[in-house]
Amino acid sequence: MLELVDVTVAVPVGDGIKEILRDVNLRIDDQFVAVTGPNGSGKSTLAKVIMGIVRPTSGRILFNGKDITDLGIHERAGLGISYAFQQPVKFKGLKVFELISLAAGRDLTKDDACEYLSQVGLCALDYVDRDLDASLSGGELKRIEIAMMLARGTFFTILDEPEAGIDLWSFQNLIGVFRHLHEVTDGSILIISHQERILDMVDQIIVLNEGRVEQAGPKDEILPGLLLPADTCRAACDYYAVS
Repeated sequence: MLELVDVTVAVPVGDGIKEILRDVNLRIDDQFVAVTGPNGSGKSTLAKVIMGIVRPTSGRILFNGKDITDLGIHERAGLGISYAFQQPVKFKGLKVFELISLAAGRDLTKDDACEYLSQVGLCALDYVDRDLDASLSGGELKRIEIAMMLARGTFFTILDEPEAGIDLWSFQNLIGVFRHLHEVTDGSILIISHQERILDMVDQIIVLNEGRVEQAGPKDEILPGLLLPADTCRAACDYYAVS
């Protein structure tokens, strides 16, 4: 269980202070949760605060009853929290097999690594011995990073816009991967996303707006209010077509 209590993140901007997150209070149990909201609403900052990449200005973060507010990234990782970046990090000097083995935290065979790669839609034999360099596209790196999440299998997994850079065919397959990841970890998955297909597969939805939690609750209660009726969509399209 993860809990944020009165979490605020403020940064200096010019002569003033901008609050990116404002008094955020959340409790996430063993569920599949999506965080959504307008651009600039604080979604990625929320994910980074949970992982320890960004430190809150005020407030507390509790994980399974332990106060982790002052813990660093490595300490949080040791407790079972993992994070997949919106733009995957490039690890030069490593091969794909080595990276997946490091993520797993145990000795893997190449067959083990190939299984994780196959689950994310990569032809394993073409990738397991590849170098992690500029020859890999952003979409390939994203899928390799998700394969790392599968190998690691942590209790709390954060995915920041996992659909970024993924083609439609691969994205459809990745939805099944996320469901599988949720089942095998038996913990919590937090996905930052705008995609309706992802929002429709989770248990709960958190809506951020201007750094505050605007809505939070079961998908069936929150999602219908986020989807514009067809008549409204047509009216908006007509408006912008003549503006």
